[in-house]
Amino acid sequence: MAGLQGCFPIADLSNYTKGWTIRARVTAKGQIRTFQSKREGSEGGKVFSVDLLDCEGGEIRASLFNNAVDLFGEKLQVGKCFTFSRGTLKIANRQYSTLNHRYELTFDKDAVVEEVNDDASIDTMKLHICELRSVQTKTLPANVDLCGVVVSFKAPVSFTSKDGKELVKREIILADDSASSMEVTLWGDRARKADKEFEGNPVMCIKGVIVKEWGNGRKGSLMEAGALLTSPTIPEAEKVRQWWSQGGSSQTLTALSDGAFVGGKAPVGKPASLADIRAAAEQALISEDVFSVVCRLAIVQTKKQGEEQPLYYMACMEPKEGTTLPCNRRVDASGFCAVCNRAGKVVPRFNLRCKFSDCEDSAWLTTFHEAAKGALCMEATELKDLEQGKGREAMETAIRHSYFQQPLKVTVRAKPDSYNGESRTNITCIDARPVPVAEHGRLMLKEIQEMLTRDSMMKGAGGA
Repeated sequence: MAGLQGCFPIADLSNYTKGWTIRARVTAKGQIRTFQSKREGSEGGKVFSVDLLDCEGGEIRASLFNNAVDLFGEKLQVGKCFTFSRGTLKIANRQYSTLNHRYELTFDKDAVVEEVNDDASIDTMKLHICELRSVQTKTLPANVDLCGVVVSFKAPVSFTSKDGKELVKREIILADDSASSMEVTLWGDRARKADKEFEGNPVMCIKGVIVKEWGNGRKGSLMEAGALLTSPTIPEAEKVRQWWSQGGSSQTLTALSDGAFVGGKAPVGKPASLADIRAAAEQALISEDVFSVVCRLAIVQTKKQGEEQPLYYMACMEPKEGTTLPCNRRVDASGFCAVCNRAGKVVPRFNLRCKFSDCEDSAWLTTFHEAAKGALCMEATELKDLEQGKGREAMETAIRHSYFQQPLKVTVRAKPDSYNGESRTNITCIDARPVPVAEHGRLMLKEIQEMLTRDSMMKGAGGA
């Protein structure tokens, strides 16, 4: 059935549709890519894709090849409206498209694409928001649209891919009102956005996220043809904002991403300052104690007496006997684990000396893997790839980007130990994660109220 001015509804397109013309808005556009032909003797080609949306809400992916790239590569711009005809339809590849249409379009030298006046009846974008809790049960790989609050983010990282391409990525943690969180990787210009775009827990909508299994969890990656909306006004966004402001910011989140730099509940320790930690280190403790400190990462020790210090070690990931837990013991240069008595899967794990600072003092703390990930907002694998791909200086530069950034809630363990027969206190950082702003704000207000109450009582006693 024909739609506006004889145009055919996108939702009704199929292999049985002949002589169609569609009128649609370009909602997303991918980069032009080159490819090699699989047929011997044939030259390679080039292609780019666009997502199209019409006035009835129908969406479809269109790929333009070779001559069509030359004709329409510059002409097709996101947000503009066009009519399209003389294309062919094929079954959509769900691995590369988040759209619900069963088919996708291809255009070549015979394509007819004409720009038309803006059509106010066509939305600028169509989102099919999936709550994060539902992502947990989806068959992978899955393509989803997400709406959530940015609870944490990493600095952008530049690296060279295996095929020699220069890439930039940034990882963020997104949470929504299902009390779930997931790590999502942004690429290219989206990753290069200024840090201020991600600060202050903004709500964002991300269209076109491909979710895959990663370790023991799930992680998302924003596809090239997807979209990142930084100030969404849709109802789902308002719902997430309300959840976050009315208690969601202090709620325990279920992390879908294994080893994500937030999510899950932090170890409970008694509130303290770094000066309190220093005092504890100078005492001979009888039993273990745990403290919680709000501070910032100041320095990571990368050199000692002029010599470069190893920041990670290769650890055995084979399961311990009788359990599913990984061994995590250091392996030798050949990958052999003396504990498991075999060579198996290995991964890098952090082992850092970090200097943390608050308003009173600074302290150097041994910081093991999980805490180091939270302090640096970086995976050990990323650091290793950076060092091997771009060298030690590039790795240290990436680490310095974490210095004096967002405040951290650091959990410190103090336990009695001995060295050469003498008692001493062993101080280590066992957890680090971004400060839950709302929870910390309420705690500070409570402390201020208690100070004012004490001051009032003292003045009253003095007057009596």
